[in-house]
Amino acid sequence: MKIGGDDAKALALFAITILFVLATSRVGPGVGSPSQLKAILVLASFVMVVAFGQHFVILLGGLDLAVGSVMTLGGILAFAWIGDSGAAVVWGIPAILLTTGIVGAISGIGVTLARIPPFIMTLAMGTIAASAFLGITQGVPRGNASPFLSSLFTGSWIGLPPVVILTIALTAAGSIVQRMTALGRRIYAIGINRNAALLAGLPVRRVTILCYALSGATAGLAGILMMGYSSGATLTMGQSYLLPSIAAVVVGGTSIAGGRGNLAGAAAGALLLTTFTTIITGLAVGEGWRIVTYGSVILIALLLLRADLSRWFDPGSRIQTSTGRLDAGA
Repeated sequence: MKIGGDDAKALALFAITILFVLATSRVGPGVGSPSQLKAILVLASFVMVVAFGQHFVILLGGLDLAVGSVMTLGGILAFAWIGDSGAAVVWGIPAILLTTGIVGAISGIGVTLARIPPFIMTLAMGTIAASAFLGITQGVPRGNASPFLSSLFTGSWIGLPPVVILTIALTAAGSIVQRMTALGRRIYAIGINRNAALLAGLPVRRVTILCYALSGATAGLAGILMMGYSSGATLTMGQSYLLPSIAAVVVGGTSIAGGRGNLAGAAAGALLLTTFTTIITGLAVGEGWRIVTYGSVILIALLLLRADLSRWFDPGSRIQTSTGRLDAGA
């Protein structure tokens, strides 16, 4: 099987992450240790889950700025509806995903039917979601984490926390949908040329609403997982995941204009950024320098991966990519 440009970028990001860990393993005590690597995988899982839905929205040429607030809403609802009850998990998780998915779908409806720019529409929905959890909690979140959700982080499957395995499975399933289904081809086609997709008779509105609903649902899922991880909730628990979710997708090779990218690249971008953040935090780098360095790494990664890396693996990949795009829009 030949490796395309987007796959090459994902592989490059995974390689950069490994090299970065190896290069810093001798810098400080505990850096690169097995316990820290597990912690990195767990922390990266939150970014990956949020970036999952964000990726499909950006692939359409949109942007979801509500994911931070919707993630917080998911965590707050997990406390309110599930709490420490094991039985409530069965109906609570689907109910929360449905609720946050509806929030995302409303954004999609506003973008498609009302023709509101995604930036404005999702920002407004994020504000509405923030108001909702303020009303639910009266400004003071209360509750206890479900033992089942906590076990996703304290347990072990084949030597890894269950949440890591579940995140890998989610990414693999999303990649299959993106690469091997009609829905995936339609998403690419809409991202490449929305007007052409409309003329071709593709269900542009339904697909767009579905992608925004998916972004809302995955952000809600990340909030549920965060509640199980921290056994607590704050009114800003999801805000720090907005920019990383976008950065992971873009660094992973997805075009901000839409129509190009894959989910493996977004997952690799999330892992790279989380690894970098965790290591420099462990090295006690000051907050100001940490932010500067974080932004510099994103910029450097974008510059390095800007070129079509498929040329290193297959000189004919440019032709194949163009052919793939035409097939996707057919």
